[in-house]
Amino acid sequence: MRIGAVVIARRRLWNQHIAEPRFDHPSEVVARLGAVQAQEYLSALWAVGLRTRQATEASIEQALADRSIVRTWPMRGTIHFVAAADVRWMLALLTPCVIARGAQRFRELGLDEAVVARSKELFANALQGGKQLKRDEMYSLLEQAGISTAGQRGYHLLWRSAQAGLICFAAREGKQHTFALLDEWVPPGKSLTREEALAEVARRYFTGHGPATLRDFAWWSGLTVGDARAGLEMVSSRFVQETTDGQLYWSSPDTPAVGDTSPAAFLLPSFDEYLVGYRDRSAVLDPLHAKQAAPGGGMLSATVVVDAQVVGTWKRTLKRDKVVLEVAPFSGPDQTQGHEVAAAAYRYGRFIGMPVE
Repeated sequence: MRIGAVVIARRRLWNQHIAEPRFDHPSEVVARLGAVQAQEYLSALWAVGLRTRQATEASIEQALADRSIVRTWPMRGTIHFVAAADVRWMLALLTPCVIARGAQRFRELGLDEAVVARSKELFANALQGGKQLKRDEMYSLLEQAGISTAGQRGYHLLWRSAQAGLICFAAREGKQHTFALLDEWVPPGKSLTREEALAEVARRYFTGHGPATLRDFAWWSGLTVGDARAGLEMVSSRFVQETTDGQLYWSSPDTPAVGDTSPAAFLLPSFDEYLVGYRDRSAVLDPLHAKQAAPGGGMLSATVVVDAQVVGTWKRTLKRDKVVLEVAPFSGPDQTQGHEVAAAAYRYGRFIGMPVE
């Protein structure tokens, strides 16, 4: 069966639980998508919140405090939210590719395996017994042991320890994030063989992101194309196959013929899965406006979506008694004005607990 770009976009809105949130708990949303990119913490809270029924910023943070969601580096060398039950098997499956790709950068930084091993030992000893340390305190441990943290060395050592399943982000102290030992922060979860993990991550991706291509899945997961294909082949019988412009797409058979897009407008955070979850974003973002949504340097702006299409960007300014939202349409004010965008803005204000201007 052949499908068009508009149908792809509308079905993604539905499968990603943007058009119609269907879960009450944030961990269900994160598990449905597989992972939610989360290097910008407040944006990531909204990414989960807009997909969760009756969510507030506090309720998403509570899920992190309850440890049903974990924030760590499972894929692509980037911070994500992952359901606690999934964190260990996802780290085991996805981080070897990232570590291999980052080997040259570690050599450039002078971080050999002896330094990595010593940093892990320092972190393990300092955090043992349920302790939590802020990033600057973790860096101090390294510096006191004669390991320089300059030039992103400290960041890369934190990153490697998290990918090894040693540490993860823990509670916040004010606006500062802390780290804890993963085995103390999260109870033991299920163990999967590599083949089971490949199948499971493929199932999660195409269920929560479909319609999508093999290339999209390989990009999102960070797996090699060969491993991504192997995972997809193990679960492909569960999904519907459709084509457009010579590309083969897979999606859940439960996806509506055309997803319900009411309300028709949404304010998505920066690095939202609606964009970052795909190698090819042209179904939802006109390539003419790609640089406005993705200005460079790995950035993805907060975007305005109307009728499943990205039509502008937005930013917020917090005042003492309100939040001011500024919308920048790509092609004219008609795209981003009206009751639909106002309703989307109201929903965001309700999420953070402030009136919107």
